Amino acid sequence: MNDWPVGYGRRVLDEVGSTMEEAARIGPGLERPEWILARRQTRGRGRRGRAWTDPEGNFAATLVMRPEGGAAEVALRSFVAALALYDALALAVGRGSGLSLKWPNDVLLNGGKLAGILLESSGQGGRIGHLAIGIGVNLCNAPDRVEPGAVAPVSLVGETGVRVDPEEFLDLLAPAYAQWEARFRAQGFAPIRAAWLARAARLGEAIVARTAREEWRGVFETVDERGNLVLSTADGRRAIAAAEVFF
Repeated sequence: MNDWPVGYGRRVLDEVGSTMEEAARIGPGLERPEWILARRQTRGRGRRGRAWTDPEGNFAATLVMRPEGGAAEVALRSFVAALALYDALALAVGRGSGLSLKWPNDVLLNGGKLAGILLESSGQGGRIGHLAIGIGVNLCNAPDRVEPGAVAPVSLVGETGVRVDPEEFLDLLAPAYAQWEARFRAQGFAPIRAAWLARAARLGEAIVARTAREEWRGVFETVDERGNLVLSTADGRRAIAAAEVFF
């Protein structure tokens, strides 16, 4: 707790349905960013409404804040969160080797999915009322189920032998996030984008980007100034705002 970032709140709950639900409940009355950590989460969820499995000992937390700026700028905080996660995990294991970032919002360890990020926001007229950044990390256990073609899940213990308590991990993550958030506010997305690309998985390699209706195959060229995935395809250069990535 000695390095807890100034201006950020912290609440640790023994049990909650979902830290994202708790964030939605307290978000409208917030006066400062607040971290919510659940020792046990019973209704965790991932992207596109998928269930997120939370065995005991894994990390389930949400940072809720009232950010300035429009929806497009606010959404770039998925990259801020990914960099913070990368740094916190590197501190936990004492190295950054084997860690990489998968667009749009996963952290990989030795090629397997270790952590995921989920952003949800509320607001009206293009203005964001509050933003919730949900983060799940397989500290101790990896889910058994794997979607066809998806990256297999892994755990921190299984890959490195390092055991980290969820509250200890929050003490690493919160300062890391605060540092990247301060840089984002002061300098914009450009340094965040450059740092993310330096840690990107499969950059310069062939990947598949898929939505419910379309699929694109091409070389992962970059992430643009709006956070879009840019593929070099047989039909030319294509910027993709939202998709699932497979490789």
